[in-house]
Amino acid sequence: MIDIWTRDDARTRTPRWVTSSGYPLSCCSSGCRCPSSRCNTTGVVVYSNRAFGRMLDYPPNEVDSQLIGDLMQTASPGPSAVAELRESAGKLVALTHRDGSTVRAFVSESVLERHDDPVTLVCFHDVTELLWDGAPAKDFG
Repeated sequence: MIDIWTRDDARTRTPRWVTSSGYPLSCCSSGCRCPSSRCNTTGVVVYSNRAFGRMLDYPPNEVDSQLIGDLMQTASPGPSAVAELRESAGKLVALTHRDGSTVRAFVSESVLERHDDPVTLVCFHDVTELLWDGAPAKDFG
């Protein structure tokens, strides 16, 4: 997370988070090479970085505003897909590539740790090619 301290904040040690559209920013944003996405509580992708778009072969910003349940192969729509995404931390998940094929990736725990956070921010590690080559899938972390 990017935090900025003011003189008053330094006394209380309470960070003021830099925000973009009301959502906390993190180091895992646009400049990060690791595919990452943010979903709100209704399951809408509110932000994904270019690496996430490239992993699924989408042009920049085309993933934003889609439902995570449409991108992640899950039986749960909307808010249930977000819960499933959080529960999948450290596990192999199946994502849907733009051409309809399956992308296998490990998903991280949400960078935002509280369950009452308005967004879920996760990173992905694409292991599709490793699995095609017969390599064993190891845990994400």
